[in-house]
Amino acid sequence: MDIHSFLQESRQEILTEAVASLKRARLEHYEKAGTSQLRQRLDDLLSLTISAAAERNLAPMVAHANAVAMERFEGGFDLAEVQTAFNVLEEVVWLRILNNLPSADQAEALGLIGTILGAGKDALARRYVSLATQTHVPSLDLKALFSGTEGC
Repeated sequence: MDIHSFLQESRQEILTEAVASLKRARLEHYEKAGTSQLRQRLDDLLSLTISAAAERNLAPMVAHANAVAMERFEGGFDLAEVQTAFNVLEEVVWLRILNNLPSADQAEALGLIGTILGAGKDALARRYVSLATQTHVPSLDLKALFSGTEGC
């Protein structure tokens, strides 16, 4: 079974688990939003993930992440809150893959999900940081933060 079909068939269970996990995180702005809005936001993110897996196109995810960054920044959300929503969905999907897909299919599925949601998280962080500093941040060079990466 391909990953986008698998995710589509598992959609309701993924959403239920992701909402519950996000609620356990007790994030101020997400608690205020309520369960219905949390579920809708996670469903939107899951829809983009499923589409990206099917079409092998990250552009809609990146556009969504940029829009979310602006909305959440203007709404006073902390970047960690918004990143947590992406992380929660990724964790739930990974666990579902590991528990339900044949071993032979897991590596590709995990790689796709990591790539898709990673691109979203990267775009989100870059846009949010850019807004917070009021400058354009084309990319974050994290290698500069670690010694021993000079040869990379």
